Amino acid sequence: MNNVRLRISPPWVTYVNKLQALFDGDSQIAFNVNWSAANPSVTISTNNPDKAAALVKLLPEEKVFGNVTMAITVECPKISNLAFATAKDLFETAFSGNTAFAYVVVPETVWYVPFTYVVFKNCVVQFFNDNLNDPHGVVSTLYEDIAEEIFADMKFPNDGVAFCTDVERKLGVPTNEWIR
Repeated sequence: MNNVRLRISPPWVTYVNKLQALFDGDSQIAFNVNWSAANPSVTISTNNPDKAAALVKLLPEEKVFGNVTMAITVECPKISNLAFATAKDLFETAFSGNTAFAYVVVPETVWYVPFTYVVFKNCVVQFFNDNLNDPHGVVSTLYEDIAEEIFADMKFPNDGVAFCTDVERKLGVPTNEWIR
């Protein structure tokens, strides 16, 4: 028991770990994290101006964790002024080229507002996070769960948005067939 390391990652570290896990499969994105106790921050860099514009719309400028506020910045040599007409356009642009992303589905309107399903790859994603419930210290989860937390504060005034996981085999039925 002399070499046992019992610590738990603070929530801002967990948030950055989730953010990095969500975009780990995107070769157009790089992260720079400053763990300063007074002013933690994360900078997300890309050379893709449209992707940068989408990330600016999707991510908050800061995230508050009790008495710690972490700044979130998106950097790009030139961020485009692309207007995103729908949540579908926004998420497809933000996740283009990301191996975690599968597709976006907008079924025929069956509710009073359009509904957008952002579908992620069907696999378990793992990241180290001082998880005391795992012998390796990792968290095992789905991309949909990470996206749900990362984008929890975002408002989509014209669309409802849900994050989900793709199916590996023919399972279920299209939305328009089971909701009437």
